[in-house]
Amino acid sequence: QVQLVESGGGLVQAGGSLRLSCAASGRIVSISVMGWYRQAPGKQRVLVASITRNGGTYYLDSVKGRFAISRDNAKNTMYLQMNSLKPEDTADYYCNAISDFYTYWGQGTQVTVSS
Repeated sequence: QVQLVESGGGLVQAGGSLRLSCAASGRIVSISVMGWYRQAPGKQRVLVASITRNGGTYYLDSVKGRFAISRDNAKNTMYLQMNSLKPEDTADYYCNAISDFYTYWGQGTQVTVSS
């Protein structure tokens, strides 16, 4: 079992920045990949960024150059630094981890970008 707890969401003006955190606990040694998903009202949940155990990263095209995903293994925490935020980034953001072929989700944190 893996437990994930997100923090860092909030309200920000367009052009601003936020940093999301995802603290992992439990069977973290088996986590192979972690990621951030987002779901806007009325839309499907989509993968925004992911990072593998070896540090390999993926970004959604619309966030490339603005968002940066990272992991601090000593703190068992993953981050998503979001810069140059746009109103279209408004969504609920969810932390995700894959461990032993199981998928785990955090409870989500809301990000609202005002124009």
